[in-house]
Amino acid sequence: MEYRDYYKTLGVPRSASNKEIKKAYRKLARKYHPDLKPDDKGAEQKLKIINEAYEVLGDAEKRAKYDRLGASWYHHQARGGRTGGFDWSNWAAGGQPGAGGIDYGDLFGQGAAGGFSDFFNTIFGAAGPAGAARGARRAASKPLIQEVSITLAEAARGTKRRLIKGKRTLDVKIPPGAKAGTRVRISGEGPRGPDGRPGDLYLKVRMEPDKRFERRGDDLYLKLSVDLFIAVLGGEVTVPTLSGSVSLSIPPGSQGGQTMRLRGKGMPNLKQPGKRGDIFVRLQLQVPPKLAPQEKKLWEQLARLRKG
Repeated sequence: MEYRDYYKTLGVPRSASNKEIKKAYRKLARKYHPDLKPDDKGAEQKLKIINEAYEVLGDAEKRAKYDRLGASWYHHQARGGRTGGFDWSNWAAGGQPGAGGIDYGDLFGQGAAGGFSDFFNTIFGAAGPAGAARGARRAASKPLIQEVSITLAEAARGTKRRLIKGKRTLDVKIPPGAKAGTRVRISGEGPRGPDGRPGDLYLKVRMEPDKRFERRGDDLYLKLSVDLFIAVLGGEVTVPTLSGSVSLSIPPGSQGGQTMRLRGKGMPNLKQPGKRGDIFVRLQLQVPPKLAPQEKKLWEQLARLRKG
């Protein structure tokens, strides 16, 4: 197993403050987000490494342990010790993550085979004899993947799904910000493998289409019909959001196809539920289908004024 330099991953010094670490993480997370780099096949893997680094350095308890480990590691290296000669058992976590919990890797959309590194799992997750048993269990047991369908509103606030297993019921939480493909792991609830040990059960999220919004990452896009008179003269319109309707000011002379932004009214971020995307409102001008005779005369008069 190789030592991972999380400070180098985030590009910050070991003396960096929590604020500096968070700022560096957010910058890198935006830079390598797959939705912003659809053609970069390595972006998703880089984001996994960045998430892992922040999971440690962004947590005071994990960072303190990591710093103590780092000092011991560099002391071992300075004495000419071999990489393979370092005693990792002194630093291994005492056990595995709680059964029935949500796997870090699954929350970040990394799936069963693409979660955090062996280094992270050994030091902060499933390590030592318990970790070895968990690894053997996963190798011996094929996980069961069950698709569940949720609405956009459920994804925004978080939801639950009740599963029936024999005589037992399992209430599984799906976190706010879940998107298509997000997996939630339920430890030890899958089928038994050849060695008799139970595997894991995964709920894979499928998003139901929404009549009003199109989702792109944490942002939502909405087409809104606007009365021609409001577009010309300006005014207020009502815009639906996932948490209720809000008022939007339309400036005079607005054009069809023009896009306006409602900041912070989009979807919660899967890793940081307090952080939300935006709603982008695309204006569609609504032309009166029929005109009364007096209205027609006024429009003709207006047309003459415009020509003049």
